[in-house]
Amino acid sequence: MEITIEQHQLVANFFSLTIAAMGAATAFLWISRSQVADQYKTAVTVSGLVTFIALYHYWRISGSWDSSYEIVDGVLVASGEAFNDAYRYVDWLLTVPLLLIELILVMGLSSSETFKKSLRLGGLAALMILLGYPGEISDVPGTRWLWWSLSMIPFLWIVYELFVGLSGTPDGQPAAAQKLVGYARYLVVVSWAFYPIVFILPMLGIKGSTAETAVQIGYSIADIVAKAVFGILIFAIALKKTNSARGSAAA
Repeated sequence: MEITIEQHQLVANFFSLTIAAMGAATAFLWISRSQVADQYKTAVTVSGLVTFIALYHYWRISGSWDSSYEIVDGVLVASGEAFNDAYRYVDWLLTVPLLLIELILVMGLSSSETFKKSLRLGGLAALMILLGYPGEISDVPGTRWLWWSLSMIPFLWIVYELFVGLSGTPDGQPAAAQKLVGYARYLVVVSWAFYPIVFILPMLGIKGSTAETAVQIGYSIADIVAKAVFGILIFAIALKKTNSARGSAAA
C-alpha cells in the first residue's frame, strides 16, 4: 500500500504521543498508589498495569510501523517487511477486560459481587475482541460487517451491564465519589464507542493510505482516553473514597 511521507510521519507522531501518555500514566499510577487506602490499591495497580501493557505494545507497533517503510531517493516505499497490526489486538485482549475489572475493584463491592461481575464483564470484553479480529484482518466488506456485527453483541451487553447491572452502584458510594463513579461508567462507553466507529471507516468508502492513517490515529486516540485518562479517573475515585473514609474516621 502506498502512503505519503506526511501520512507516515503523522501516524508515527501519534504512536509517539500514545507511548508518552501510557508511560506517564503508568509512572503516576504506580507512584501514587500509596496515597489510597489498602482496599483500593489493587484497582490503582491494575490501572497502571493496563497502561504499562499498552506502553509495551505501542512500542512494538511503532517499531513495526517504522520498519515497514523506508525512504529511497526521497520517496517513501514499502520495505518488504509487513506492518504487524496484530500487536494491537493482543494488547486489547489483555487490557480491555482489565479496564472493566479495575472499575469494579474501585467500587468496593462485596467479594462475591466483585468476582461475579469481574468474570462476566471481563469474559464479555475478551469475546468482543476475539470476534472483532477476523473482520479487522479482512479486506472483504461483507466479512468485516459480519464480524463487526458479532462483536457488537458483547459490546452492547457490556453497556447494559454498566448502566443497568451497576445502576445503583454510584448511589452506594461516598457522596464525594458518586459523580466520579458515574463519569467512569460513561467514559468507558463513550471511549469504547470510538473503536467500532474507527473499525468501519474502510467500509464507508475511505480507502488506501487515507483509511490506514485514519484507523491508526483513531485507535491511538481511543486508547489514550480509554486507558490513560480512565486510569487517572480510577485513581481520583480511589483517592476521593480514601479521603472520605479518613474524614469520617476523624469525625
